[in-house]
Order: sequence, then structure tokens, then C-alpha cells
Amino acid sequence: MSGCGNDFIIIDNRTASVDERNLSDFIRKVCRRKMSVGADGLILIENSQQADFKWRFFNSDGSIAEMCGNGARCAARFACLNDIAGSELSFETDAGVISAQVTNDSVKIKMTDPASLSLDDAIDTESGPLRVSCLNTGVPHVVVEVENIETADVFGIGREIRFHDAFAPKGSNVNFVSETDDGCIINRTYERGVEDETLACGTGCVASAIVMAHKYGRTSPIPVITRSGGILTIHYKKRENASVRFFDIYLEGDARIICNGELLQDSWNYRFPEK
Repeated sequence: MSGCGNDFIIIDNRTASVDERNLSDFIRKVCRRKMSVGADGLILIENSQQADFKWRFFNSDGSIAEMCGNGARCAARFACLNDIAGSELSFETDAGVISAQVTNDSVKIKMTDPASLSLDDAIDTESGPLRVSCLNTGVPHVVVEVENIETADVFGIGREIRFHDAFAPKGSNVNFVSETDDGCIINRTYERGVEDETLACGTGCVASAIVMAHKYGRTSPIPVITRSGGILTIHYKKRENASVRFFDIYLEGDARIICNGELLQDSWNYRFPEK
């Protein structure tokens, strides 16, 4: 499935069909592009005692992530199409129970409220001091404002910040954001666990939208243009008293079925070349 260009392998694992032995190795192999199916991540759909289903989400390097906005939208539509849940549903994640609404190929999910928001912190980089904003939208994100989104060094600077001591030991996803003349936000993301730029990042788009809304008074909803050219829409409410609080945050966008099929042993039963 693809959510605005962020792509995932989704497996119905309610009968525990996936072998838990060497699971991380299996995930790395089937997510490796050109060698297997290829994907930014893999999702296992499993039984839940408190929601319609439970998911386990893995990055393409086999590591576990608490949350993925685009993956969540794809999982919701997968569950709806496969009679695991109705068009209004909820599912368990490591970031909490997520609710979703499926309308044709569009899915709107309710995100967890952002935490640990800080603006314009200074960090040292190889090219000098850099101002960044930080928050957690289910997973940690750094947001860097740039004048020209096309020339931003997403891989180089993104990778440096992702492994920066300021965000150790787990590291952070890194977003580069700028505004268009008509008020849209353009977002590019270096994703932790993929270790490269992806065509879209749902939690990253939420992070960038919240930072821009906080700093510049942007009003909901905020359309965010991703690297794929697709648009994710961020809805939110804001309360201002002693401190600004963002809540009732929703992420809306497409969740497309690319193919259905069977994974054969050749998709994971191969030698991983040493790097």
C-alpha cells in the first residue's frame, strides 16, 4: 500500500502466520528495494482485546517504531477492505489507541497530542549553529525551516541531525519545511529507520504543521505538500492560556492498494550482501 508515496507491506497476522524467529532480518530483506518487494516499512495486523485490531509497525531496517501516520492510514483502509473493521474503527499502537475514518481511498486518523514542543533551539552542526524546533507526534521529530526546499540537503544535514548527540540515544526524524506563496507548507523528511528521505511522512507533516501554526499563527486545516507531490491535510484545535496547547489533531490523505499477493520464500531467503 502507498500513503501519499510512503509505501508499506501489510500482512494479516491474526493467525500468527509470520515466523517470529529472525523477524528483524525477514523485514529488512522483504523491504529491500530491487532485491525483494521493497517498502519504507512493514505492518503486521494482529488481534486486540481493546480495539478492532492491533498493529506492529517496523521500519525498513527492521527496527520498531511507535507510530507512523501514513502507515496508520494504510492499515485502517486495509482493515476496512478485509472486513477486519468497519469504516469507523480504532486500533492499538505503541503510541496509544488510534481512531480512523475510511472514505473510499481517503483515510482520516486521529493522532496523539504532540508532546515536548520546543521552538528555535540552537544545535551545533558541521556547517555551524542551526536553529531547530522539536516535538513528538507519536515519534520524535526535528523541524528545520529553509528558504528553498528544493536545494535543502535533506540527506546530508538530515542524517547529521538524526544521529546528533542532542537527540541520543534513539535519534530523531528530521523535517525541512518552507511555505509557498499561496499559504501551503512544503515538507521533506529524513526518516529514522529508513535512513533516507521518503516521499512522505505523516507524523513529520503533522510536526511541521504544528510548528508553523505555533510560530506564525497558521489556522486549521493546513495542507502540506509532500515530496511525492501528494497533499496531506492536518486538522487541529488550539487552546491558548498560560501556554499554547494543540489537540484533536487529525491527519487526512490517500491510502492506496497497490497490489495483493503472496510472499514467496525467494523474497526473504537470500544472502544479505555485507556492506
